[in-house]
Amino acid sequence: LMFAGPIYAIAHVVLHQKELAALGQRAQPDATDLMYIGAAVASFILAILVLKGLFVQGPNEARVLQLFGRYIGTVRAEGLRWTNPLNSKLPISLRIRNFETAKIKVNDIEGSPIEIAAVVVWNVEDTAMACFAVEDYQNFVHVQAESAVRTLALHYPYDTHEEGQISLRGSTDIVAARLAKEITARVSAAGVHIVEARIAHLAYAPEIAQAMLQRQQAGAIIAARQRIVEGAVTMVEMALTQLSVRGVVEFDADRKAQMVSNLLVVLCGERSTQPVINTGA
Repeated sequence: LMFAGPIYAIAHVVLHQKELAALGQRAQPDATDLMYIGAAVASFILAILVLKGLFVQGPNEARVLQLFGRYIGTVRAEGLRWTNPLNSKLPISLRIRNFETAKIKVNDIEGSPIEIAAVVVWNVEDTAMACFAVEDYQNFVHVQAESAVRTLALHYPYDTHEEGQISLRGSTDIVAARLAKEITARVSAAGVHIVEARIAHLAYAPEIAQAMLQRQQAGAIIAARQRIVEGAVTMVEMALTQLSVRGVVEFDADRKAQMVSNLLVVLCGERSTQPVINTGA
């Protein structure tokens, strides 16, 4: 339909020239023919401009519009759209994306070298800031995410056996929330929203992995022994209290100390004990 006008004008001029030739007259364009030719050229240029302003936009996509370098706005509605043909249309995706940072070597808060990497899920929220506030918003997000991971590792130990202390390995939800907060603070200038960030790889550096494994095993043994001792003391205390309350037997200080020693040996020993029966002989 856009090209119907130019085609009709050109056809009219051609037919008029043929009629003049059939009558034996010299085929020269008159004022009417020139008017039709001018209308055809103008209609053709207008049709091209109209077509240039049309564009198709899919779901979760946007077009950043500029007119002679000036930001006009962002089109987010999907479907067949039209804008000023002189506007430049920069496409940008609003879909959720994810990437995994490179494995970086950094020291944790205790000075132990570790390898750490994270998975970051993100999407563009402010298209104008993403296009004009930073040079390359995708590369900006990648670099800032690695910086946030490095900073996170400096604030927590790799692992801990103390209750209530946060560690990279044991407090995954808390660490993930802190990581997402760190990345958000860094990429907000690019108009980017961080959906989720979690540690994807965590290990001791290869040069100290064996030593740290032994240290970790020793720490686990100490923590287990501490629990065993605490439980044994509680059980001994309960046993002495029950014997005293029920009047089963009376202990003097020496016999009470001996009984406490025997019970602790039985409860805390690694090997099964063999009882010695006192027959009173």
